Amino acid sequence: MARKLFTPAQANRTLPLVRRIVDDILSKGRSLRRLAPQHGEPAARERMEALGAEIESLIDELRHIGCDYKDFAFDTGLVDFPGAIDERPVLLCWRSDEPRVEWYHAHDAGFAGRTRIPEDLLVEGPAARA
Repeated sequence: MARKLFTPAQANRTLPLVRRIVDDILSKGRSLRRLAPQHGEPAARERMEALGAEIESLIDELRHIGCDYKDFAFDTGLVDFPGAIDERPVLLCWRSDEPRVEWYHAHDAGFAGRTRIPEDLLVEGPAARA
């Protein structure tokens, strides 16, 4: 099944929900990291397993929306939305400390290859191009 392709404006419309999910992932990820030194203790291990399952469920919610969570160190939530810029497949890239989706990169470029999305693509309307 083909995945949904987001325009930058569509990605930004989903951002309030995505942001809430990512905030939950980061919070649970920080809890998981705090418990890691105690992984030998049964209660800590049980809680870590529960947190892992909760994180996986949240990541599945993002997949259901059509985007992918990329920060498994749980430092700064990073999400990619599949999209197209000038008819080329790209990943629209958002980091949780950014106010909106404003960057993209090629599938093989990763975060380091981010390029700013042209401003006219950040709004809906006839000027927007896929």
